[in-house]
Amino acid sequence: MKLSEKMEKALNEQVNKEFYSSYLYLSMSAYCESLNYSGFANWLKKQAQEELEHAMKLYEYIFERRGRAVLEAIDKPPSEWKDLVDVFENVLKHEEEVTKSIYKLMDLAKEEKDYATESMLKWFVDEQVEEEASAEDILQKLKMAEGNKNALFALDRALAQR
Repeated sequence: MKLSEKMEKALNEQVNKEFYSSYLYLSMSAYCESLNYSGFANWLKKQAQEELEHAMKLYEYIFERRGRAVLEAIDKPPSEWKDLVDVFENVLKHEEEVTKSIYKLMDLAKEEKDYATESMLKWFVDEQVEEEASAEDILQKLKMAEGNKNALFALDRALAQR
């Protein structure tokens, strides 16, 4: 069954949001590299790659449902943050926005009785739980490490293992 025009448009918008997420996390990674926090940079770079995979998953799905993927311009992400806490506060805030966007897609799929899209989006719903939890965990550890350089460097080393 072919995607409805409304669903196709909404999925294309989400593809763009996922590409932006990748771009944002790559920018955050570059910021961390500039501060010599290579572990944080690594985590964010891996996150950027994961977001690219999410975009491609949606992109491929559109074609599987006989739709057409239409790529739009990707907004320029910020390149400066106050500190690492600010970076991860923004990661968490961004993931919460992505979750809201996925929920809107799920609402549309339910409204249209598009069970195939609903099924596919279930993976994204579950993924967002993991994404938010991971960002929240790092943010809380950063806040606990505040002022303790040894703790900060230990966290940086741990994130380098991702």
